Amino acid sequence: MANFKYQQYLSQSNHAAFDTITQPGHDTPHSGIYRCEGCGDNIVSTFGHTMPPQNHHQHTYAQGTIRWRLIAATK
Repeated sequence: MANFKYQQYLSQSNHAAFDTITQPGHDTPHSGIYRCEGCGDNIVSTFGHTMPPQNHHQHTYAQGTIRWRLIAATK
């Protein structure tokens, strides 16, 4: 889970980017913090760079495949 201290530096958004799942090895659609939908691990990735590959970390069978969701975007 991502944490923050100063709430005044963040703002809430309903942008569709937060609903999009990005697959491992694909280009990062938006710069920011991404959360793995299966295990909850977080990474930082920058627009246009490649998301970590499927073998970036291991999942149990119950966690399914690695899938990244944007949880905090940067401008």
